[in-house]
Formats: sequence, structure tokens, C-alpha cells
Amino acid sequence: MDSKALRSELPKLAMDDIPKPDSDAVSITGLVKDHGRITGYQLSDDRIVDRAEGVALAKSGKIRGVGIAHRKDTEYLKAIPDDTESNNLSSLPTVK
Repeated sequence: MDSKALRSELPKLAMDDIPKPDSDAVSITGLVKDHGRITGYQLSDDRIVDRAEGVALAKSGKIRGVGIAHRKDTEYLKAIPDDTESNNLSSLPTVK
């Protein structure tokens, strides 16, 4: 495996699950934050969901482009690495 492919695959190994999105899955377009911590997600259909609901939707294939990871006993979403910086969750705007 070349170094570019390895850089793409390593972050995926840190994810607990990478669900297969449904054909009608939405994407994340913004982040809801409280004191710098992500507490929810704005979806491409303009819904705003909290972090737990976002994880549940992703697990059921309703959100595309994300995997599930965890820190301690809290699950959260991470962007699936690709060559596009603009779709990384950290690049998305904060919404209210």
C-alpha cells in the first residue's frame, strides 16, 4: 500500500463502524456547538439533530460520509477521510 492510501486508511481504523448510507441519505452541513464542543449536527434537509440522534441516524444509513467513533462511553460522528477538505466536519460552519 502506498503512503497516500495508508494516510486515507489509518483514520478509518480508528472508527468503530462505517455504515453504508441509503440512497436517500442526507449529509452534514453544519455543527451545533456549546462552548466549543459538538452537541449536534445540521443536516442537508435543514433538520438539526443532537449528537445521539445523529449517531443513530448514521448507524441506520440515513447520513452519508461519516463513521462512528467513541471517546470513553460517548459515541460521535467523524468524516470518512477522502481527498476533499471542504467536507471534513472540522471545516463545516457552526450553526445555532
